[in-house]
Amino acid sequence: MDAATAPSFHNNEPHGNDMAQRLNWLRAGVLGANDGIVSVAAIVVGVAGATAATGPILTAGAAGLVGGAVSMALGEYVSVSSQSDSQRALIEKERRELAEEPEEELAELTALYLAKGLSPETAGKVAEELTAHDALAAHLSAELNIDETDIVSPWHAAFASAVAFITGAILPMLAILLPPPEIRVPVTFAAVLLALALTGALGAWIGGGSKARAAVRVVAGGALALAATFILGNLLGATGVV
Repeated sequence: MDAATAPSFHNNEPHGNDMAQRLNWLRAGVLGANDGIVSVAAIVVGVAGATAATGPILTAGAAGLVGGAVSMALGEYVSVSSQSDSQRALIEKERRELAEEPEEELAELTALYLAKGLSPETAGKVAEELTAHDALAAHLSAELNIDETDIVSPWHAAFASAVAFITGAILPMLAILLPPPEIRVPVTFAAVLLALALTGALGAWIGGGSKARAAVRVVAGGALALAATFILGNLLGATGVV
């Protein structure tokens, strides 16, 4: 294929499932880190509102970090397991149909390309050539938008989700434990809201949305969560409940 007939792509545009898959993983990582930041920050700030003692804050924060990471990993494992099981079942069904009814499957593939706007002659030729090259891949792509090589491992998804959550949770833990007691809450508020602004903007950049709008939304939600838990902790501490 020479330069005149070779396909040209813009360098700043993703082409292919591998790029889309990487962007999805990155987006999931950002969201997981964001959850870790907000969840653990709300816990430690709430406890700090009730007591200045480091022990209870550390204990509550560590419990929130471990519990949140396990919960995120378990939820991701169950979700991805269900999705991958469904995809595998569809792949096996398509493989069986191709073995038992090849002519009907070829007609079905031709009809799919007719529906996309190709002429009958072109649709038939495309269907025949794709079937000759890799019939299963052709049907999975055209009918189900599935790539047999892109089925995500539930274990990988669970591990990535847990790591993302822990990565985000470490920030509020350090912010609440390292400064002197008299400034630990303001420092945590500032560090967490700055981190949320960055993750919100990064998530919007990945998705092609407005970075400023996304950052404001995430920061507003995080500030509300921190303020609510701090006020609750303060009230409980003042009344002697804890």
